[in-house]
Amino acid sequence: MASELETAANPANLRRIAIDPISRVEGHGKVTLLLDDAGRVQQARLHIVEFRGFEKFIQGRPYWEAPVMVQRLCGICPVSHQIAAAKALDHVVGAVPPPPSAEKMRRLMHYGQILQSHALHFFMLSSPDLLFGFDADVARRNIVGVAAEYPDVARQGVALRKWGQEVIRHTSGKRVHGTGAVPGGINKLLSAAERDELLADADQMVAWSQEAATLARRLAEANRAQFDQFGFFRSSLMSLVDARGALELYHGMLRVRAADGAIIADGVNDQDYGSLIKEEVKSWTYMKFPYLTQFGPDDGWYKVGPLARVQNCDFISTPLAEQERRVFIDAAGGQICHSPLAYHWTRMIEMLHAAELIRDMLADPDLLSGERIGAGPRGRRGVGIIEAPRGTLIHEYEVGEDDLITMCNLIVSTTHNNQAMNTAVREVARRYIDGQTLTEGLLNHIEVVVRAFDPCLSCATHALGQMPLIVELVDADGARVDRMVRDP
Repeated sequence: MASELETAANPANLRRIAIDPISRVEGHGKVTLLLDDAGRVQQARLHIVEFRGFEKFIQGRPYWEAPVMVQRLCGICPVSHQIAAAKALDHVVGAVPPPPSAEKMRRLMHYGQILQSHALHFFMLSSPDLLFGFDADVARRNIVGVAAEYPDVARQGVALRKWGQEVIRHTSGKRVHGTGAVPGGINKLLSAAERDELLADADQMVAWSQEAATLARRLAEANRAQFDQFGFFRSSLMSLVDARGALELYHGMLRVRAADGAIIADGVNDQDYGSLIKEEVKSWTYMKFPYLTQFGPDDGWYKVGPLARVQNCDFISTPLAEQERRVFIDAAGGQICHSPLAYHWTRMIEMLHAAELIRDMLADPDLLSGERIGAGPRGRRGVGIIEAPRGTLIHEYEVGEDDLITMCNLIVSTTHNNQAMNTAVREVARRYIDGQTLTEGLLNHIEVVVRAFDPCLSCATHALGQMPLIVELVDADGARVDRMVRDP
């Protein structure tokens, strides 16, 4: 599976299309396609062109610096890295689990992150494609166009993200790169005023999240053929679930389903994730390729994120999100849905779940008072796994006798989806690229399928709007067949 079309037999004799960079995603990446003389795609690759190096330069730093340092990986999902690192280092300070007030504050922070990130991606980055069409005029196909033609949709998207950011600010100290989660617990609790401020808008945010889930469903139903087939491929699914099999975003056990829905691994403890997956390195990208050990690198890849989580769990614990999950499952006839575009629908189901969780948690008195830091027998290794907005996030650390980090391994959500994204790019390219002419809409089809995964290509920041882009189509003799320039 993984090796198909990954390496062309004679790449020097093939025509090359490059989409560099991909727009409306986080970080920077490019796509290259190699075509034969008949216009058939022989190789498709998603390249991550930035090197970050966090796993190396964090070595030698005191362990308590890790949650603050590693969140600099990203300007959109720093909370995810902060919490995963803190969870891992709970094992080092012996606070497993941390005090109830600390865990609840972390959960509240995490749910705010899920909500604001999902709102940003759906409304601002993906809705232009879904509302106007993949081939729509590029001058219209952006968030400004959405605000002009669908003002209520744009306004609700902005408000939802803002509320999620306020949850983060009140739990972590700042909207971006806060300091709320620390090894062993948290460094602040909510004040009554902060709680009341968030509660004042909670019911409205739940209602708007429910409307967003309905919008995503209607968009899928209105374009059923494209929704089902666009970039379609089958793979296994991986995510956390709790002891009951419910969707779990903060702490649980790893579960893997085969492409047909059969459970092939369940109840895997976070500290033992290495028994389930391994990582492969390839020369043409800085992003690694994780795979299920029992199936090997060619057949062991899988999907993570909202599409995996909503189908991997047995139920969702909040009633409105569970109702929407059932609609989604029924729409697929009870079978596993593998369409990349279904990520958008399931993303909105999760946003609704997060809104319900936040609203219901805000009444808990433990958020206002209680123990903030726990401690116990010291350890030298810890793993923290959460479900970040984009999927399963793994942080692993080893700490020496001098309290300095000796090893760090990070498997971010987009890394898990690496082979899945490459496969989706290949499927779209084979269906829509004819090797003769290039159009902006045609190239946007490639970007749309990458965007569906909500990748954080460098785990850095979103790139909104138009990015410079030069694409050349060259024949086997090196002569230019077509060329497009996008210059904002």
